[in-house]
Amino acid sequence: MIALLIRDLKQATRAGGGFGLGLSFFLIVVVLVPFGVGPDSGTLSIIAPGVLWVGALLSCLLTLDRIFALDYEDGSLDLLATAPIPMEAVVGLKALTHWLVTGVPLTLAAPVLGVLLNLPTGGYGWLLLTLAIGTPALSMIGAFGAALTVGLRRGGLLLSLLVLPLYVPTLIFGAEALRRGAEGLPATTPLLMLAGITAGSIALLPFAAAAAIRINLR
Repeated sequence: MIALLIRDLKQATRAGGGFGLGLSFFLIVVVLVPFGVGPDSGTLSIIAPGVLWVGALLSCLLTLDRIFALDYEDGSLDLLATAPIPMEAVVGLKALTHWLVTGVPLTLAAPVLGVLLNLPTGGYGWLLLTLAIGTPALSMIGAFGAALTVGLRRGGLLLSLLVLPLYVPTLIFGAEALRRGAEGLPATTPLLMLAGITAGSIALLPFAAAAAIRINLR
């Protein structure tokens, strides 16, 4: 299991589809927003929680099609399907790899980008907390979507259409928890809902994704 995780991490960084691409896209989104809505610091402060969460979500979405694509193309996925390792564990490792390569860097870089949007001072800790809790759900849901579209030609567009509606609850509760925390309001309820979505995704979606992969490999 550890060897597979290390292999996937090396493959992801070697392919150039995770760390640099996600961060670059996140930076572009955050930099472009002031050009579109204007440089008024009050306006930017109000929309900062939503913009930061949308940017992180789209950055995660950008690399989802690579979760299983490389293994499918070189035949490794067929070998993993017949290996002693349960396919559910393989799916979990793939989602973990995506989160380590994409979700963790986005979480760590978000406070720096929050400065560009004049995020209130009290919101930086909440930004780290909500992204740390919510990005694993984005990776797990994305792995499920990637499993549904593995092997399809031009499956990237279909993957986006499938995953984006599933991302909406995570986006709503993540941005709301950040907004409330930044304004000094109680944020326990949306934060617990966000944690519940992440826990539910990790508990249920590996089984659904593994079933989808088995069907696509037949």
